[in-house]
Amino acid sequence: MARIDSAVSSSQVYADGQGSTARYTKTLSGARSALFTLLIAISLVFTVELIVRWSWPDTVAYFTDPMRPAWTTVAVFFLAMLGLDALFGREHKAALLIAPLAVVPAFISQQKQVFLSDPLYPTDFLFGRQIMELMPVLVKDRPWTAVGVVAGLIAAIVVGALLLRFAWRNFPKLTRRERLMRIAFALPLLVAFWNIMDYNQFSWIRDRLRVIPIMWDQTENYRHNGFALAFAINLPMANVNAPAGYMADAIDRIPVKPLPAGTTHRGKPDVIVLMSESFWDPTRLPKVKLTPDPMPTIRELQGGNVFSPEFGGMTANVEFEALTGFSNAFLPYGSIPYQQYIRNPIPSLATFFRGEGYVSRAIHPFQGWFWNRTAVYKAFGFDMFRSEENMPAMQKRGIFASDESLTKEIIRQADEVEDPFFFFAVTLQGHGPYEANRYAKNTIKVEGDLPEADRQVLATYAQGVKEADDSLKMLMDWAKERDRETIIVLFGDHLPPLNTVYSSTGYMKGITAERKGPKDQMKAEHETPLVVWSNKTGPKKNIGTISPAFLSYQILKQAGYEHPYYTGFLGKVYDHYRVLDRYMLIRKNGKDVADWLRQPKVPASLRDYRFLQHDMMFGKRYSTERFFKSHAELYSAGL
Repeated sequence: MARIDSAVSSSQVYADGQGSTARYTKTLSGARSALFTLLIAISLVFTVELIVRWSWPDTVAYFTDPMRPAWTTVAVFFLAMLGLDALFGREHKAALLIAPLAVVPAFISQQKQVFLSDPLYPTDFLFGRQIMELMPVLVKDRPWTAVGVVAGLIAAIVVGALLLRFAWRNFPKLTRRERLMRIAFALPLLVAFWNIMDYNQFSWIRDRLRVIPIMWDQTENYRHNGFALAFAINLPMANVNAPAGYMADAIDRIPVKPLPAGTTHRGKPDVIVLMSESFWDPTRLPKVKLTPDPMPTIRELQGGNVFSPEFGGMTANVEFEALTGFSNAFLPYGSIPYQQYIRNPIPSLATFFRGEGYVSRAIHPFQGWFWNRTAVYKAFGFDMFRSEENMPAMQKRGIFASDESLTKEIIRQADEVEDPFFFFAVTLQGHGPYEANRYAKNTIKVEGDLPEADRQVLATYAQGVKEADDSLKMLMDWAKERDRETIIVLFGDHLPPLNTVYSSTGYMKGITAERKGPKDQMKAEHETPLVVWSNKTGPKKNIGTISPAFLSYQILKQAGYEHPYYTGFLGKVYDHYRVLDRYMLIRKNGKDVADWLRQPKVPASLRDYRFLQHDMMFGKRYSTERFFKSHAELYSAGL
């Protein structure tokens, strides 16, 4: 009996040993499989970056720089392959799917940079027709490259098919337990990572992972974050769907207001539009007193306010509305048209004025790459963009060109032009941060119960407001001496980033404005001063609060022009609405409509507004001849 018990015990020990060995072997096999997947991820990310950067040192630098997210990218690829392997039920099969999806766009991006000096964006696929139109040019310029690309694609398809067949037959199968473990590990991490990628919201975790959205400079965005992550950051903006009902007939049904026999009731006036960086009225802050008034000239002339769709930044979005008469409300949340959508000629005030025989010029005392302005202004039809690269050196206030220096440059350029001109200038001095030592002496006294740090920030900002006000007065004094009518329009692009000044004074609960809320709160957090002035007729008053998209209407009406879109169609919209924001409408009578885009039926005028905008930005441009004739004539002439 003892011998039997001993034999049973020995068998048990042997079986347990065999089980332990099997488990150890399986664990070791799983670890080897995961390690191999990691090596594939590293190799794939390295290959993608090498293709895009076309430089071995730059690619190595991307991986060795601890301040850049190369290894974060590797981790994302690793997790994605683990999860897809679990879905496919076989080891490493995901690599055969992910590799071409990563390498082919990387190659396209590299070629795009050769020809257009710009990386590949997800939104480029919205312009497939234009890409195909560009193909003959590319083939003609690099025929052997084109042959190589075609041969490579054919070879890749054949090899990919053979590899998939081989993988299905030979790659090890994953057990049900292994598949569940991989999904349980990879999926939550991938979802968590995706949730912190919204660049509109600050994320401490994303910051620690060195993923830094640099939306104002996409070249640097791709250089810093790498192709895969930068592409992913831009991905949400590619979801631009045609509005329901958009078609040629829908555009044809939009009525066009007949133009009067003459497009102007007087001589062609010169027009200068100043978008003043972060210009706002700081005397609106409670609990503080500023002495003397930092903006007496603007306060006397102010005819209304601009309701900015942004706060503290994203200047380009306000500029987009002011120059085109289109609205950010019809675009995906977080999108930046200057970076993602302006790929082709777009009608603007520049094309209108050029069609009327004007010199149309953009002026900004910073570099042309910022906000992609060089390319955008060309697409808008400006015949010249004077930027930091091609303007005389300017006096600085802090690290930025002063408003006074920019004003003198505007006057200098205007005095050199004989024809009527339209100048659109973007100032820079008001840009934050508002460091305490920017000005040698602050002439605006700040009184009130404020922390010293906030007092210094407000004093610096108020001094900048004073100098912007002085510069406008200088420009007006010059204009008053001119024989030709000169119209000057000034508005702020958004409220300044004053940080805790807002919360310390009680002006806002936090340090940034809310995106949605009651009308009075939204106006307080988004209104900037607006001046429309003529050296012949003085300031225009009682404009009220308007969206930047309606500035084109105000400018052309002040100049005495009529236009089928800017005064005709927009004029009809303006007859009913003053503010068109993503989350709120403000009617002519002052009543607001919250979350109007979510209502089952959108007013017909706004539906048509969206149709026209989509048509000219993304659609077939059915409306060009009827609504933007000067734009059509300008570009048909190749100007």
